[in-house]
Amino acid sequence: MRELPLIYRKQVMDFVEYLQLKAQKKETLYLSEQSLSKDWLLPEEDEAWKNL
Repeated sequence: MRELPLIYRKQVMDFVEYLQLKAQKKETLYLSEQSLSKDWLLPEEDEAWKNL
């Protein structure tokens, strides 16, 4: 990495940060789906959404 010109190091670091953010978003989505799935299975939810 140190052998790369500064401009390329910045691009590599930007890409690494992008990949980290993308991974965090996927993790958040997965955890949200798990949490919400408990509520989605309730009869009250079926009742609330049946007219839509």
